[in-house]
Amino acid sequence: MCGRYSLVANLQDLEKRFSFSSGDLSLQARFNVAPTQSVLSITNNGSTNEPRFMKWGLIPRWSKDTKIASNMINARAETIDQKASFKEPFLKRRCLIPADGFYEWARNNGQKVPMRITLKSGEPFGLAGLWETWVSNNTDPITTCTIITTKANELMAPIHHRMPVILPKESEDIWLDPDNQDPKLLKELLAQYPSSDMEAYTVSTLVNSPGNDSPDVIARYNP
Repeated sequence: MCGRYSLVANLQDLEKRFSFSSGDLSLQARFNVAPTQSVLSITNNGSTNEPRFMKWGLIPRWSKDTKIASNMINARAETIDQKASFKEPFLKRRCLIPADGFYEWARNNGQKVPMRITLKSGEPFGLAGLWETWVSNNTDPITTCTIITTKANELMAPIHHRMPVILPKESEDIWLDPDNQDPKLLKELLAQYPSSDMEAYTVSTLVNSPGNDSPDVIARYNP
């Protein structure tokens, strides 16, 4: 699964990397992004990429309330075109969720050890996501998203059996293209990212609490 990540890159670098214009958008460095929080996402309107803030935890359009969001932070790539909650967004409402690291907890002698996983280059990357807008008579519309996961690659397997889908840069435009509704082609994009381009290191248990959101969270930890 993917339940925490970081995005500390500055907005100007993200604009260049993901080809969007920020306009009056503002962005703070985030060292410990957690479910139900507002997260930066990128969609495409058919011609240009657009940055948007969405709540992490997808609420299907047919949901009676928002309580389901905390259980919908991830979508499995293997069944994404079959599940009622994800089938339509998979074809029509896809997004990228920029990150520069994500966290997972390894098991070591019965203890959970938090790990941060990044690209060796240190560059930000795009996580494959879906988005949805939920409308109720009693509240303003809520736009939400979920992060797609797949089976772990060789680097991740000793840490956790799942990992988020990191899209190669050359696949991002295909993923975001709203005119692309070919499920076979889209599912082929949801592959494991090469282990050789990634690294993992231990961090402190500060990451365990969403209230901790400082540079200390991403620091290498040597007990």
